[in-house]
Amino acid sequence: MRKFCLAIFVLLVAAVLTNCGGGATKLTADATANKTAAVQVSSPSNNATVNTSVTYTATATTTCAQGIAKMGVYTTPGTLAYSTNGASLNTTLTLSPGTYQTQVTEWDNCGGTAFTPVNITVAAASASGNSTAGTTVEVSAPVNNSAVASQVQFVATSTTSCPAGIGSMGIYTGDNKLAYQTNGSSLNTTLNFDPGTYNTTVQAWDNCGGSGTSPVMITVAAASASGGDSSAPSGATTISDLQKSDGWTPYVLLPPSYAICSSCSVNGPQTTLSSQQGVSSPSLTGASMKFTVGGQTQYSDGLWNNHLVGDFSSHGKPDPDQSLSRNVHNFTYDVYFYTDNLGVSQALEFDINQFVDGKSYIWGHECRIVGGNEWDIWDNQAQAWHPTGIPCNPQNNTWNHLTIQAQRTSDNHLLFQSITLNGKTSTLNYYESPTSTGWKGITINYQQDGNSQQQQYSVWLDKVNFTYW
Repeated sequence: MRKFCLAIFVLLVAAVLTNCGGGATKLTADATANKTAAVQVSSPSNNATVNTSVTYTATATTTCAQGIAKMGVYTTPGTLAYSTNGASLNTTLTLSPGTYQTQVTEWDNCGGTAFTPVNITVAAASASGNSTAGTTVEVSAPVNNSAVASQVQFVATSTTSCPAGIGSMGIYTGDNKLAYQTNGSSLNTTLNFDPGTYNTTVQAWDNCGGSGTSPVMITVAAASASGGDSSAPSGATTISDLQKSDGWTPYVLLPPSYAICSSCSVNGPQTTLSSQQGVSSPSLTGASMKFTVGGQTQYSDGLWNNHLVGDFSSHGKPDPDQSLSRNVHNFTYDVYFYTDNLGVSQALEFDINQFVDGKSYIWGHECRIVGGNEWDIWDNQAQAWHPTGIPCNPQNNTWNHLTIQAQRTSDNHLLFQSITLNGKTSTLNYYESPTSTGWKGITINYQQDGNSQQQQYSVWLDKVNFTYW
């Protein structure tokens, strides 16, 4: 094996001469920086004032055919505080207040080395412990000390007195574990966690060398052994096998307004609707529910609504003072559906609805089939559908498994979180604002849309579970 004798610190203006096994290699500062390798440090900035948690982000390049071997951070000359294999480095070091002559160094596989000096001043922690140089972080989700599901939505913004503004923001899921980073002064992403308690931190870095942090402790619940949302916390409520329950009320929706037709009959002639419970085949539980749409009016729809909590509750949860609904922020709609004539369905729709404190929150999710095999979501304010770009391709003559997750945020907005169809999860991270209402409670909808010929077709639902917390 060939061995290299490396001079780790190369003076910027002096040559370093090493002799390895009789051979001699002369590295000047120019040769090291420009001909052999170079280190680019994106954070922290040179001569920056930072807080005690200092994030180092850097990359290295080289003309060595074998590439970069490793990179490291020296907090003082001769003190290698961190090293990692490869040509990039991203870590956070905890330093006491003071002035440091740090440097980021690379070593390539041809015996070359290069470094970039980074002088920093570590400021003492502020009284609140979460800001440096006027940079602060405000986290709107998740709530500190909250119990959450395995998919955790992080939403945060940052402000700074730095004239050059915020450079980037990131999320630490543990000590020195930067799980996510994005440019700019706002952050919105979903991270997956295993069960356990996490001391997470949302951090912002400004363009003057300052940073701010906001700690967020969360507890991720273990998966549930029963039906419903397997990632929901232990305090969640699941209403299981809704296909067997009472409360499914049919409505006819006619174009062009698609408002509920008060004069229409479920027997047509405009639109015909029917449903049947306790169907043994096709079924997963031995008792599925069959929904059928037909009629004469093209592109007309059949809607079935079930009031679960609040006004007209089908499950003994009237909630007159809204004390139950007011404390519910998370929802999972979990359902299996089957059809033997999928090609005539214009679309299938699955909605979660919450009416609380005079606000209407409708998380509408529509799988366009004849309409283009794509998921749309509902814009509450504009009363219109938005295409998501997410494919929706359920299968004919087989059971399809759909799970929808949604949230009413702590600042009372609708958050469309994710759609999982047949094991494939698509993250939405889409926000909407509510509208006004006099209704109170939590409901779900299921809807079948007719096509250009209003061809009759049926869909069976089974293992319909709704979870809220």
